[in-house]
Amino acid sequence: MGPRGSTHVSAFEGYNGQAYSLSGDKGRYVLPPAFRNAIKDSSGGAKTLCLAAHDKFDCLIGFSVSRIPELRAKLDKEEQRAVDMKDYDWDRDVRAQQLFGFEQIPFDESGRFNMPDHLRDLGNVGDGLYFHGAGDFFFIWNPEELDQMDRSFRGAKATCKKMKAEAEAKARSKTKGGKK
Repeated sequence: MGPRGSTHVSAFEGYNGQAYSLSGDKGRYVLPPAFRNAIKDSSGGAKTLCLAAHDKFDCLIGFSVSRIPELRAKLDKEEQRAVDMKDYDWDRDVRAQQLFGFEQIPFDESGRFNMPDHLRDLGNVGDGLYFHGAGDFFFIWNPEELDQMDRSFRGAKATCKKMKAEAEAKARSKTKGGKK
């Protein structure tokens, strides 16, 4: 539009920040506010978390449905690169199943969601999840898996350790206070 009008521009600028979530009742997890708000903002209010196993690390990744067109474009770009490089081992079907093998999981207003068992197994998910923004997606780590990563993850490991201790202390204080 012109200088007097305005167009709506999504406030989504990627996933950033960190959070920790303990497993709730019935094995549910809570998508932290910053991440659930980013998902809703980037997908027109849809409360759908896309979850997949990371193809390199023993963790999960999360993102919104708004990323699907980007994944299609990435697949096409990778195919063109393989053709240009004469990489005859590159397989579109293999890569497509890696990119599009995610689950679409609904979450409620509080961010609660149920994680499918196969994703729990693939991500080695335990009693708590550490969320770490990575721009186009966010990592979802079992703290024990993250702790095994190399030095390049030292910042994430330190943040996770602190957030986990705080969440567990808060849960213990609720239990002692009879609130649970």
